[in-house]
Amino acid sequence: MRTIKKITCIGAGYVGGPTMSVVAQRCPEIEVTIVDSNTARIAAWNDSDLSNLPVYEPGLDEVVAEARGRNLFFSADVDKAIEEADMIFISVNTPTKTYGKGKGQAADLKFIELCARQIAAVATSDKIVVEKSTLPVRTAEALKSILHNTGNDVKFHILSNPEFLAEGTAVHDLQNPDRVLIGGEDDDAIQALVDIYSHWVPREKIITTNLWSSELSKLVANAFLAQRVSSINAISELCEVTGADVNEVSRAIGMDSRIGPKFLKASVGFGGSCFQKDILNLVYIARTYNLHAVADYWEQVILLNDHQKVRFAENIIKTLYNTVNGKKIAFLGWAFKKDTNDTRESAAIYVADHLLNEEAEVVVYDPKVSAEQIYKDLDYLGTRSPEDNRRLVTIATDPYEAMRDAHAIAVLTEWDEFMSYDWAKIKAGMKKPSFVFDGRKLLNRKQLEELGFVYYAIGE
Repeated sequence: MRTIKKITCIGAGYVGGPTMSVVAQRCPEIEVTIVDSNTARIAAWNDSDLSNLPVYEPGLDEVVAEARGRNLFFSADVDKAIEEADMIFISVNTPTKTYGKGKGQAADLKFIELCARQIAAVATSDKIVVEKSTLPVRTAEALKSILHNTGNDVKFHILSNPEFLAEGTAVHDLQNPDRVLIGGEDDDAIQALVDIYSHWVPREKIITTNLWSSELSKLVANAFLAQRVSSINAISELCEVTGADVNEVSRAIGMDSRIGPKFLKASVGFGGSCFQKDILNLVYIARTYNLHAVADYWEQVILLNDHQKVRFAENIIKTLYNTVNGKKIAFLGWAFKKDTNDTRESAAIYVADHLLNEEAEVVVYDPKVSAEQIYKDLDYLGTRSPEDNRRLVTIATDPYEAMRDAHAIAVLTEWDEFMSYDWAKIKAGMKKPSFVFDGRKLLNRKQLEELGFVYYAIGE
């Protein structure tokens, strides 16, 4: 039986950083080193001021404070960490391809392959290699092929251990997981990883499967969650034209034990790094096997989500007398959800893009997202020049300043602080009539309407 003394994780991002920090906290006898070629990111993880950690997650600073310097280390020396490790987690980015075959759908595995080649080049002793990144099914086959053809007689065992974290609750999800999934072919390697998680996870919650079931389960889990969001969002549009209230509908169906209440909150659409990417990946895999009906079914989840964002933006334009040219629209929130600074695929990006095409003047306030990131998100779309993005978009550090003289407010992220604002003061400082478009169904309709706001919420 293998005893794991040293773990290396390649990738210090949203998955690798929190996951390995919790492993280090719960397994003080194991030395955990997180490596990344991005030296600025490593410096941020090592910053003595824990408010500067590159990933914002409630509770993460406390976990890092407990373990860092004891058995948790952050380093840019990737080769040294690979060489010394008994077990290596690969937790690098697997974005959707933006070029070539599979463009716009397939996962880009170049970073995974680079990791495998670096491990193969450096390793001089046997390693357990764990896929932590979200990957298409059968990726382990490519990893095995690269690692087993190094010609230096080192043995590698590949495991799949997908993450099921929700950003904003990642630390809680890691410390109290619904389940831990480990897929592999070597019983000793599987047991070594089971033993690590058994430090704090009840054994009945640790599921072991074959490699391919584990890889596919991650994509399917995210596809099912996203499908629920798109399903209730489709019903929200029906509610608006029939006089039904989507909150009442979701409550009624959510009380059915076969359905349950989670992920039935209508909104401007889902975002984040996983849902869209994983479904597109699923669609691509299905198409490569000529399963076109399967691919079409899952693709519709994405199409509906895109439709919801466009519909929200179009409603703002239509309500503001069919023009937003030169009008100030205040965005409350840019992150894809509350309690995270992650903006990947955030609905706010696409709603803003639609309004900017109409020459709206957008002012953004988000308590955790930097101005640099907001401009980076808009520039990445390539819809207009960076100069035009900076001409039309202003970033505010004070929410009241963001909303002063605005024609309308759009709530794009469900930050709790938005509910506690002095809405009478906000109303007094806005253009009249004063519009609120609540894309997260966060605010109190009755309160705002009594103050004289014209209030729109999805699904009502």
